[in-house]
Amino acid sequence: QVQLVESGGGLAQAGGSLRLSCAASGRSYSAYPVAWFRQAPGKEREFAALINWSGSITDYAVSVKGRFTISRENANNTVYLQMNSLIPEDTAVYYCAANYPGSRLTRSGADYEHWGQGTQVTVSS
Repeated sequence: QVQLVESGGGLAQAGGSLRLSCAASGRSYSAYPVAWFRQAPGKEREFAALINWSGSITDYAVSVKGRFTISRENANNTVYLQMNSLIPEDTAVYYCAANYPGSRLTRSGADYEHWGQGTQVTVSS
């Protein structure tokens, strides 16, 4: 079974950058589509970005498009979220999630079977 662990969160000033990592255990991880979600205090979880198993397909929420970049290194079982031009609205707990191998790409958190523990990102104005 897949276990996901996020890291790289912390404090940043508006306009700054952070890179989040999602490290996975399990030999089948390379076949999993992976997505990043975020949840701010008092708000519902929202989709941020996703990537297919090969990295050839990516998708972004409008709120982060052009500022965030998702990528993966399957040999290292790691998915990254490079966050540039951060704004205070990016403040949230960020979670990575993996769907079952070969599954369709989806922005819906309900479709993902495996979740990490989350990492806090705080952006000051």
